[in-house]
Amino acid sequence: MKVLVPIKRVVDYNVKVRPLDDGSDVDLRNAKMSINPFCEIAVEEAVRLKEAGLISEIIVASIGNNKAVEQLRAAMALGADRAIHVVCESNLEPLAIAKCLQQLVEQEEPSLVILGKQSIDGDNNQVPQMLAALCQLPQATFASKLELTEESVTVTREVDGGLQTLNVDLPALISTDLRLNEPRFAALPNIMKAKKKPLKSLSISELGIDISPRCKLIQVSTPEPRQAGIKVSSVDELIDKLRNEAKVVS
Repeated sequence: MKVLVPIKRVVDYNVKVRPLDDGSDVDLRNAKMSINPFCEIAVEEAVRLKEAGLISEIIVASIGNNKAVEQLRAAMALGADRAIHVVCESNLEPLAIAKCLQQLVEQEEPSLVILGKQSIDGDNNQVPQMLAALCQLPQATFASKLELTEESVTVTREVDGGLQTLNVDLPALISTDLRLNEPRFAALPNIMKAKKKPLKSLSISELGIDISPRCKLIQVSTPEPRQAGIKVSSVDELIDKLRNEAKVVS
């Protein structure tokens, strides 16, 4: 059984991002980059499935400039078998990313696609759902637990009222949530081995898709600073402030 795991190169979650001086975009100069945390969870889950003998091959894929190879090698150090790099210098919108991944799904024909529910930069939470629709695959999103058999996958997902369990036939698409697993660190020998694992590069033109943007970035700015909180000595004082200062109760 083959698994495709799309991953994204993003600013490391420990980095405090800031806009460029002209507000045209986020300042990525000298920023530490890493695998999107939700994508890292997807890689970890695929590796665990392979270690359990449920799948035979893990393919990681990423769309981006040449630096995206760093994250693909990192994913292979974690346990992926090979990688596909779709070279693209521009930032793609979710639909264009989903179309690129659709081409890879059609080429590789994986039994399972596992990907993060969203990236921490765009925060769109759109690509998994779009990809499932384009590929006409059954999907189970926000997985917090996953059980795979040869014919289907059972996914537990958190919803407002508790937990929901879905069973979808293979091939299928799963998007991962935070509580699915805790990603491992790559050991040095595996980092060295990852440098020799196969990595295939494709250009956007080879995929033959339209990536024309449909949205325009107008400005990036920092949020207004939050005001410091205050302590009140009694419930009556709290109600008074809510009524007369915040004016949120009548």
